[in-house]
Amino acid sequence: MVASVTAQRPDLEAERRLCERAAQGDRVALGQLLRTHGPVLYRSVLLPRLGSEAVAQDALAETYARVVEKFGQFQWQNCGIYPWLRVIALRIALDMLRARKRETLFEPDDLQREIDASEAEPSGRADVELCEQRDLAEARTRVEVALGRLNPRYASAIRLRVLEERPREEVARELGVTVATFDVVLHRAMTALKKALGAGVVPGAVSEQGASREAM
Repeated sequence: MVASVTAQRPDLEAERRLCERAAQGDRVALGQLLRTHGPVLYRSVLLPRLGSEAVAQDALAETYARVVEKFGQFQWQNCGIYPWLRVIALRIALDMLRARKRETLFEPDDLQREIDASEAEPSGRADVELCEQRDLAEARTRVEVALGRLNPRYASAIRLRVLEERPREEVARELGVTVATFDVVLHRAMTALKKALGAGVVPGAVSEQGASREAM
């Protein structure tokens, strides 16, 4: 879910010139900036937090649209443009999480705190590769490690329904339960995962037999 994408470190002087041209209405320059940073935004910012490739792709498109709309507000700093793009992408992800009616891996409050922390960071030179590694490491720690330590039944329910977005009926059949029982399993699985993510630790796995009793 959170495969790494290695981004070349930007030439900040060249990037600054592109930003100046984009601010003057040069769409080619703006497109080059988005092509440079878009893959990293998708893989390390949007996909880990939204969990779905389709939703993350929609979020990236919305991020591009927001950048075009707001670029006149961007002010160059020595950290380059990536931190500004990253906050926009986080805000788009936050809006999408708030709008979704079904289970999500991250709560909107989680992203709001992350946005607040990002905006409070000092504006020194940013290393895009280090930012990406930090985002991916956090996502792996908060989701993949958590899923790996949850009861396998719970982890399967989350992976199939939330990450892969497969229909409830299909996932219930694969788990060998009724749809009503699957809804209970998924609810309890999400509760366990969110509790672990919120606490920053992962609880020990429960037995399959115990999970089955809980789901009945």
